[in-house]
Amino acid sequence: MSTVRVALTQMACGDDAEANLARQLALAEQAAGDGAQIICTQELFRSKYFCQAEDHRFFQLAEPIPGPSTEAFQNIARQHDVVIIASLFERRAAGLYHNTAAVIDADGTLLGVYRKMHIPDDPLYYEKFYFTPGDTGFKAWKTRYATIGVLICWDQWFPEGARLTAMQGAELLFYPTAIGWHPTEKAEYGRAQHESWELIQRSHAVANGCFVCAPNRIGHELVHGLDNAPVHPDGIEFWGQSFVAAPDGSVMSRASADREEVLVVDCDLARVEFSRTHWPFLRDRRVDAYGDLTKRFIGL
Repeated sequence: MSTVRVALTQMACGDDAEANLARQLALAEQAAGDGAQIICTQELFRSKYFCQAEDHRFFQLAEPIPGPSTEAFQNIARQHDVVIIASLFERRAAGLYHNTAAVIDADGTLLGVYRKMHIPDDPLYYEKFYFTPGDTGFKAWKTRYATIGVLICWDQWFPEGARLTAMQGAELLFYPTAIGWHPTEKAEYGRAQHESWELIQRSHAVANGCFVCAPNRIGHELVHGLDNAPVHPDGIEFWGQSFVAAPDGSVMSRASADREEVLVVDCDLARVEFSRTHWPFLRDRRVDAYGDLTKRFIGL
């Protein structure tokens, strides 16, 4: 088949992890009912975005892979012949935790995991407290319907990750995401922040001649401390707007900023070959001249 139907899910998350999982599973079932063949969740859908605070309590949210969530998604994959990318807080071992995407093929097989490589540490995005940087490298998987690559949120700002994944044959890049505005900054910076986020990923589609699919969460989230007071009075207003970009960088479809949705998009994989032969960036790379990319900085 040349055309693959992709579904991205976006939803608001609450404090009840099991309720969040049940809601996400229902959205996956809905996507399968809409004919989706590859389904991708938003980042860390089982909880509120707890990285707004550095709090050891939140390590209790992590789970092993394989584990209860992957088993539930494997059941849906088998029942509906769908590929599923599920973003989870992984407990790999005592004291070793990752921000991880599980990749499940259409027969329910757990093909493997991708562990987030780039870990941010910004105001209200204190991920370095929780997540060990990934050691999987950048990976692509040949699933029943397409060869896919998976990266996670902060990875989307780095062209190297997209390139190395595309070089393994990925036709579609998926970026499970949890990104939003600091409410006090939204008026001044909000539009530019969102446009930058979308633009950088659309550029990955162009530079690599592939589809880019980015599901993002919605909702205004306040994370509470032990005293039941918000750890930050403003929290994060997640901007949703999950989207799929074509190999020419055009946005094929975009979800709303504030509604729960299943975004379903038909991706014609013939466009990948067309893009890579008409704009032959992979052919014309000067691989003999890029050695300095492995250095931290080049200067005096």
